[in-house]
Amino acid sequence: MDSLTQIVLGAAVGEAVLGKKIGNKAMLYGAIAGTIPDLDVIAGNFTDTVTSLEIHRGFTHSLLFSIIFAPIFAYLVSKFEKYNSRKGWTFFFFLTFFTHPILDAHTTWGTQLFWPFEIRLAFKNIFVIDPLYTIPFLVFLLLAMFQKRASKKRKLYNTCGLWVSTSYLLLTLILKGVSYQKFTKELQQQNITYTEIETKPSPLNTILWTANVETKDAFLIGNSSFFDKNPVQFSEYQKNHHLLGDLVHHSKTKRMIAISKGWFTINKKNDTLYFNDLRFGTLSIQPNAQNFVFKYKIKIDKNGTPFFIEEKKKKRDAKKLLTELWQRIQGN
Repeated sequence: MDSLTQIVLGAAVGEAVLGKKIGNKAMLYGAIAGTIPDLDVIAGNFTDTVTSLEIHRGFTHSLLFSIIFAPIFAYLVSKFEKYNSRKGWTFFFFLTFFTHPILDAHTTWGTQLFWPFEIRLAFKNIFVIDPLYTIPFLVFLLLAMFQKRASKKRKLYNTCGLWVSTSYLLLTLILKGVSYQKFTKELQQQNITYTEIETKPSPLNTILWTANVETKDAFLIGNSSFFDKNPVQFSEYQKNHHLLGDLVHHSKTKRMIAISKGWFTINKKNDTLYFNDLRFGTLSIQPNAQNFVFKYKIKIDKNGTPFFIEEKKKKRDAKKLLTELWQRIQGN
């Protein structure tokens, strides 16, 4: 999830654990701890694209990280805080660390919660930025912040924030199930034979859902709003995996394919190959859009080693997407 959401979650969990004992400091430390797992992005500045993608939401988002670093941070903080219970601080940091990847596991990218095992949990039931999850959570947190440490209202507001956000998260799982049934029914009615289907919410909401569908030679992408009255229209994207040629056998290409979970297409422009990660779709919900959210130019050095360079996203595409989303959410 986005940084603000993780700050709010960390602060709320911190308050629930040590709010009565250390007051607003619990929120402060919780907010800081809630962002620490995302520091893995720094490693991306010192590695190639493929390695950076593998590291992201890896070790720092694992159960092992929480177990190892919770007592370390507890030891450091207990040295200068009046509340010096290492056991209390260890439990505090474990929960504020661990709830971060638990929330991220519900997004499309997912997390390697059981690192070093190569198992990435990605339930894909909430977008990385969802105002309906974050804003009510933030409001309750702010209300709690301005109450006295021992106030019953403080605990009530913080608990409400945790319950409302968690309930919404559970609701998105139900909505995902409903959208999945709708997509599979549409595919059956349109006589489309497929081997796999994945669904996820479109940006900033859980009303408009997107389906990635794999067929023999292509991938289909369709959008469906709960307010739709007409059938789903699927855009077709040829896999073109054959364009990789011998590059498909290179370790870096294999790693990139593994990262995308096989949901990728290849296209060629001016003798340059491009790797498109379809898991995150396009920066447009128009039919057959080509501006993929994650698109990588493949450069090959003199030794035949491929390098994947992420194409920069255009701001105008993101702005246009917001308008398209608002219109499409209302139904087709």
